[in-house]
Amino acid sequence: MPVPSNAGSHRRSRARRLALPGAAIAALTLLSSCAKDAPQDTFQPKGDNARNIDNLQRTPFYIAGGVFVIVFFVVMFCVFKFRDRGQKIPKQTHGKPALEIALTILPALILIGVGIPTVKTLFMLAKTSDTQCVINVTGQQWWWEYDYPVQAGCGGITEPIVTSGEFVFPAKMNVLLKITSRDVIHSFWIPALNGKRDAVPGRVQTLRMEADQPGIYAGQCTEFCGLSHAYMRMDAVALDAASFETWKTNQLAAYESPADGTPAKTGESTFLTQCSRCHQVNGLVNADGDPVISRPDQYVYSGAAPNLTNLMTRFDFAGASFDLITDDCRDKLWSAKPADFSALYLKGVTPECFDPVNLREWLRNAPGKKPMYADPTKLGPTDGKTRGMPNLNLTEDQIDQIISYLTERK
Repeated sequence: MPVPSNAGSHRRSRARRLALPGAAIAALTLLSSCAKDAPQDTFQPKGDNARNIDNLQRTPFYIAGGVFVIVFFVVMFCVFKFRDRGQKIPKQTHGKPALEIALTILPALILIGVGIPTVKTLFMLAKTSDTQCVINVTGQQWWWEYDYPVQAGCGGITEPIVTSGEFVFPAKMNVLLKITSRDVIHSFWIPALNGKRDAVPGRVQTLRMEADQPGIYAGQCTEFCGLSHAYMRMDAVALDAASFETWKTNQLAAYESPADGTPAKTGESTFLTQCSRCHQVNGLVNADGDPVISRPDQYVYSGAAPNLTNLMTRFDFAGASFDLITDDCRDKLWSAKPADFSALYLKGVTPECFDPVNLREWLRNAPGKKPMYADPTKLGPTDGKTRGMPNLNLTEDQIDQIISYLTERK
């Protein structure tokens, strides 16, 4: 009686063994293709500091990649060539001392070869003596605040400028960022311009940054800092020298109250009663003509809230997580050529580009759009203060009024 052939089962078994490596190679190929034109791609440096990092990482990366490929195929060869077929266990022998010594010395030499340029690059990145502009950066749950102190640098700043989400600086200029935190540890990272720097409460970390060309560069907090960590982003905006001067002038322009009888004027009153406790608008006065100074320290656990002066000169809000403009206008801004970018950015949020959907949803229920805490009834030791913006339970009319007011602040 003929014995059934096992050829088919062997082929199926081999196919199963090949499926996993094949899937891994396909996944790696797919992921590598996704990196093209990625806004946070470390292999596309756009400044001196990022270029130093890129020059350091490429050689070890390619060498490691080559080693991975060689090891992968050697292992696969051994798995298939010497797989168990019921043969006897081979004779066991001790290793060869010459080979063991060689395999100890070789990695040590590789580490030395990587270590020397690494230390050199670290010293280059730590250099701050050649910076010409100072910007204070403060991380908090879950947004970044940028403070431009009075200084001779940055072309001269005569009054402090405070903003959030987007930090603006001159292109082709070394900028010194002084980074800290108000609450927990965050990490500041603009991949196209420099490496990471932790924002630590009670400490100031320095980071030099430079952009070769005007443009907008995306970043992300890279230290898990709470429930909305993934929504803590930042945009670095590099402008040409003349446009940066214009931007400073716009930020320091005197406050102009909306005309009487307009929706924006009604919105100003609504903003005063609903928002001014935490959010500062420079130049805003109350009915008695006294300056309105926000006191977020009395209401917010972190003690701070974004300054909304000239909000519509920015293109996003709430930790650079949500856009103020349509997708088409956003694509146009992000893909603008360096020669055209500065003029386009200075236009701010124009009426034809303004998209109120995100802002309206935010005012309607901020914690629902960007989680602030797991359970608002169990805040812990916060003395009743909120973590982030609470739900103000605004009416639709109040939301319309506030939006009318904010769209004039540019």
